[in-house]
Amino acid sequence: MEPSMTTSMDEFTNPSVADLLGEPSPPTPDPTSYGPRPVPAEDLTDDALDARLQARFGLATFRPWQRDAVRAILGAPFHALVVAPTGGGKSLTYQFPATELGGTSIVVSPLIALMDDQVRGLEARGIPATYLASTLDMDERRRRERDLAAGKFKLVYVAPERLANEGLLAKLAALRPPFVAIDEAHCISQWGHDFRPDYLALGRVLATLQPQRVLACTATATPTVRDEILERLGLREKNAAVVLRGFARPNLHLSSFEIDGSSTRKKAVLGLVREALAKKTKSGEGAAIVYTATRKAAEEYATLVGGAGHRTAAYHAGLSSDERAKVSADFAEKRLDVVVATNAFGMGIDRSDIRTVVHVHPPGSIEAYYQEVGRAGRDGQPASGVLFTASADISLRRRLIEMDRDGGRADTARIQRQWAMFLDLLRYVEAGSCRHDFILRYFEDADEVLGGCGHCDVCERLESEGEGERRVTDEDAIIVRKALSAIARVNRRAGLRAIVDMLHGETTPKVKQLGLLSLSTHGLFAREDPDWILRLLRRCVTAGLVDITASEYPMPFLTSLGIRTMKGEEPVRVMPPPARAHKPKASAGSSKSKASEGLEGPASRLFEALRATRTSIAQEKGVPAYVVCHDRTLVALAKQRPTSRTALRDVHGMGPARVEAYGDRFLATVRETL
Repeated sequence: MEPSMTTSMDEFTNPSVADLLGEPSPPTPDPTSYGPRPVPAEDLTDDALDARLQARFGLATFRPWQRDAVRAILGAPFHALVVAPTGGGKSLTYQFPATELGGTSIVVSPLIALMDDQVRGLEARGIPATYLASTLDMDERRRRERDLAAGKFKLVYVAPERLANEGLLAKLAALRPPFVAIDEAHCISQWGHDFRPDYLALGRVLATLQPQRVLACTATATPTVRDEILERLGLREKNAAVVLRGFARPNLHLSSFEIDGSSTRKKAVLGLVREALAKKTKSGEGAAIVYTATRKAAEEYATLVGGAGHRTAAYHAGLSSDERAKVSADFAEKRLDVVVATNAFGMGIDRSDIRTVVHVHPPGSIEAYYQEVGRAGRDGQPASGVLFTASADISLRRRLIEMDRDGGRADTARIQRQWAMFLDLLRYVEAGSCRHDFILRYFEDADEVLGGCGHCDVCERLESEGEGERRVTDEDAIIVRKALSAIARVNRRAGLRAIVDMLHGETTPKVKQLGLLSLSTHGLFAREDPDWILRLLRRCVTAGLVDITASEYPMPFLTSLGIRTMKGEEPVRVMPPPARAHKPKASAGSSKSKASEGLEGPASRLFEALRATRTSIAQEKGVPAYVVCHDRTLVALAKQRPTSRTALRDVHGMGPARVEAYGDRFLATVRETL
């Protein structure tokens, strides 16, 4: 537990000379009549900032990216967008500046539980703060508003929905807030994974409040989303600083498995939860989060997991606000070990001992997935993120995308945006290379690309099977065109599963009823496993060759690109899946590597020396050896024997982040051993 401190409001005020002499103070100038004044440079040095951080928050030092954000707000350009993963410490980038500035700063936050948690944390450190929410009774709300008008708080948290109240907005504007922070800023973007219409009004809100400093922060935002945030908040013309913290989470073992059977999936979930709760670390006994796509599934899996003897609760939007708040508090205080939830759960949960995050169904986007899976392993210890998929997931997600919040049909443009984001997630599922690198490239975080993490399920498969980079062959092209031909001939009469049965040569009543038995493509892949056929069709969907109808029973059909590809007018750019399907493992650990076999003489000696160096680094960092780098990377180092950082970057698995963190140690080992 971080140490707390008691601080009076006086510590946060800056009395004028007139105040000290007992003379009347001059009128407070209109904040719109002058520009923001930067904090003196001597107060923004590393030592000065860290000293005040220690005094007020009980923390020894800022992380480099946090310091960059704080300097941007307190010094110049006074406006910033911070993108940092879940659990990375974003809240400090607005809480600390608020304690440095006079007056009351405003934090826009989407969840009451999150606001309540942060306010309690600030008050424990003697920093006066409050929040305004619809859940407060009238007397309490009026009391807080009176204290707010009297200047008793350094920070006030408010939900974006509340800012639609013109009366409240006028009261906040009367405070002349020096600083406004907008948390979960991706919600403002229609390309974001959790778009909320109330966030669209925040540009107008800022124009009314006229703060001199603005910070927007989020855990996940692609370059497109970052641009939209800056544009909608009017921060682009103010040259706002963009602070991007690396997204790499090498301690997190990522894997994805396809499981169609409900009972098989339930057994797998129970096994993963059981394993997670058995892992004891320095952070605690271990915990797990299970995400589902629907409220019904959340209740079903909560009953399943709870029935296995684990302290479990469901969490979804169908529960009352009090019920949701209780689940969040019980999980945060470790009275619950497992929460089974829709995507409504997890924001602001400060629990570092979550050992696994399981997705029973795929979420709507890579951003949503990485935010949710990023809640595991915040203590830096090994953790896992397991994503299950099934043949029905595509149609399920399509139905969810097409429904608006009131149960009607969503706007067509919104459907197209959300569908495009879901296809990106399916590309992640079908990834033929390192899952971590796939995500890092998606966020255009080139500095953090690992060059192969060595311990996600894809890297492990490549390691064990010796698979290398593979190009689309003529045989691959024929396979893909056959699949496209089958979809064309079905002509929107059947779903993916029925097409799989047709291609496999089944003669089921449904195949006969749909008229698929007489097609020339019937039995075209009779020798292949049905799961392989399904994966092939899904790869055609994710590649944009096949789309899904917007109907009650979604049917695949060829896109214009798919038609041209089928006819040979466009080259095939889709790799068929490996011939052998890969089954899920209950364990998230890595298999024993055989990468070093075949090394002899100097290369073998260098490999052993590099292993010793890696072990030493891992012990110093308190992480498993594979987090530093995988055996395959050590083999490449032993063979290539780099002598400079430039040469080190060419070694497989030594991405920029690893070169920066460990490169000099490995180079020294190479020099000393040769």
